[in-house]
Amino acid sequence: MMFVFDDLIKVDGKGIQLLLQQVDRNTLVLALKAVDDDLREHFFSNLSSRAAQMIQEDMESRGPVRLSEVEAAQAEIVKAALTMMENGDIEVSKGGEDAFV
Repeated sequence: MMFVFDDLIKVDGKGIQLLLQQVDRNTLVLALKAVDDDLREHFFSNLSSRAAQMIQEDMESRGPVRLSEVEAAQAEIVKAALTMMENGDIEVSKGGEDAFV
């Protein structure tokens, strides 16, 4: 199965925090321009309130960007995440395997 940017919603808070340490702020701003609110909030909730506010402001002030730029930024973050997964630094929850009823 291919890992895509939207799959980062399955990474726990600690993992997102570790990933954010490896990602350039401008790359993050671009990558978050075209994601749903849940994923954006997943990132923001793992930043300080000031850092999240600054990124939000950067996203708004940047205006429209090319989809290819967003996809390139997302691919860069996915590449970093995959490297961290291979090293055992972060894990992706499988989601739904052990569902309770």
